[in-house]
Amino acid sequence: MNTIFQQIIAASLLGGFLSMAIAAIVTFRLPRQWLTRMVSFSAGLLLSIALLDLLPEALQEGMTSNKLFELFLVGVLGFFTFEKIFLSEHFHGRPDEVEALSRPIPMILLGGALHIWIDGLTLAAAFLTNPVLGWGMAFAIIAHEIPREGGDFSLLFAAGWSHKKALTWNGISRLACILGGIMGYFMFDEVRAWIAPVLTLAAASFTYISLAGLMPWIRAERGGFAWHGGFMAAGAAIVPFGARMLA
Repeated sequence: MNTIFQQIIAASLLGGFLSMAIAAIVTFRLPRQWLTRMVSFSAGLLLSIALLDLLPEALQEGMTSNKLFELFLVGVLGFFTFEKIFLSEHFHGRPDEVEALSRPIPMILLGGALHIWIDGLTLAAAFLTNPVLGWGMAFAIIAHEIPREGGDFSLLFAAGWSHKKALTWNGISRLACILGGIMGYFMFDEVRAWIAPVLTLAAASFTYISLAGLMPWIRAERGGFAWHGGFMAAGAAIVPFGARMLA
C-alpha cells in the first residue's frame, strides 16, 4: 500500500480521535455546575468558528461573497426547517431544560462531522504536497479540535447524555475525518469544489445552534451573568487566539 496513503489514514485517525479523547478526559471530570457554564463557552466557540474560521476559509476557496451569504442564509433556514419538522415532535413533553439543550444535538454532530470531513480533505492535500507539512497539519487539527470537542461534550452531558453515549456518537462523527482523507487522496480534484459549500453549511449549522439553541437557554438561566458572559467571551476568543499561536 502506498506510504503516503498510510500516513493520511494514520493522521486522519489522530486528527479525528486524539482530540476527542483529550477533550473527553478533561470534560468527564467537570462537575455539573461547570457543565452549565461550558454551554456558554460552547455558544461563543461555535459562533467564533463559524464567523472567524469557516466562512473566511470558504472565501479563500474561491466562493464569491454573494454566493457565500446566499448559501449561508439557505443553510440557516434549512436547519430551522429540519429542527421544526423532525425534532419538535421528538422532544415534545420533555423537561424544558433538557429539551432546550437536546434539540440541537443532531445538528451539532452533523456540523462537527462536516467540519472534520474538511479537515480530512485538507490533510490529504497536505500529505500529497509534503509529508512533513501533512504531519504539521495533523497536529494543528488536533490543537483546534480539542476545545470544540470539549464544548460538544459539555453540551451532551448538560443535556443528560451518558459518557458512553456521548463517546459513541462523537466517535461515529469523527469517522468523517478518515472519509475525507480517503476521498482527498483518490479524488481531490473532484471533491475540492465541494469544500467551500460544505464549509458554508457547517458555518450555518454552528451559527444556528448558537443563536437559536444555546443562547435562549443561557438567557433563561437565573443569575450568573458574569460566569456565562465570561465563558462565552472565552469561547469566542479561542479561534483568533489559536490562529495566532499556530501562525
